Amino acid sequence: MDTTYYADIFSKAVGMDSILFNEPMSKHTTYKIGGNCDVMLLPENDDEVLALIKLCRHNNIPFYVMGNGSNLLVRDGGVRGAVIKISSKMSEVKACGNKIVAQAGALLGNVVKVAYENCLSGLEFATGIPGAIGGAITMNAGAYGGNMQQVVSSVRACDTDGNVIELKADELNFGYRQSVVRSNRLTVLSCELELVPRNKADIKEKMDTLSAKRRAMQPLSLPSCGSVFKRPEGHYIGKLIEEAGLKGTTVGGAQVSQLHANFIVNIDNATAKDVLDLIEVVKARVYQTFNVQIETEVIVIGEDL
Repeated sequence: MDTTYYADIFSKAVGMDSILFNEPMSKHTTYKIGGNCDVMLLPENDDEVLALIKLCRHNNIPFYVMGNGSNLLVRDGGVRGAVIKISSKMSEVKACGNKIVAQAGALLGNVVKVAYENCLSGLEFATGIPGAIGGAITMNAGAYGGNMQQVVSSVRACDTDGNVIELKADELNFGYRQSVVRSNRLTVLSCELELVPRNKADIKEKMDTLSAKRRAMQPLSLPSCGSVFKRPEGHYIGKLIEEAGLKGTTVGGAQVSQLHANFIVNIDNATAKDVLDLIEVVKARVYQTFNVQIETEVIVIGEDL
């Protein structure tokens, strides 16, 4: 990898302190897994994101845009080309009446906090979800009967050529773990959420209830990507995996959680290959036992060793 080559190109858009070479992706995913990327770029504003994407396109450099890395598994060989990480440098959140405007790198937890502080209800379902709001919109993240579709009123995004696109709620084509952002490979820059004024104590009560449920039902003390598999039509995926006798099943350092069977946790320096091999074990056993084909919702990128 020619670091000088990348430095010459990307320093036209961002300062050298926003360019990381041969960066371990394990430092940037909640799984704590992944080989190195050639170069990681940390933009501070929309203009820098657009400029970086245009530079990648102009120079035929493959690129991947990420947020908090909470639904991401990076293979052990790492990522060739550039990773553009929209994170804390683009994380402003502010309330305006019954609406919240947030940059894509804002953590969902911080957005939930601002909503609570301003007596705005509708985001309680996101309490404890570890992702950034850009990724949450991309995947239509949801839990406990709520999802992003219910609260997003508009999104400012850009396409793979660095062109800005403004999308209203009815243009986002939200579905189960799906949106037009994901299907069209758009990058969320910022969003507007429309919430409902409510008594602060009632909001807090709901947040506390959902937090307690998460702590009781999910292996929050171990690195994971959250839910690994999508919910198959007519089934509860965790129940299927558990009834197939897979809780506690281990491949290398990866294990089907003893607490929640739809979590694969990193218990001992797991590799991406460990996780991927365990995913295949789970898929095969569930199909063999129940004749149900299951699909992953975790995003897998990068190269094998």
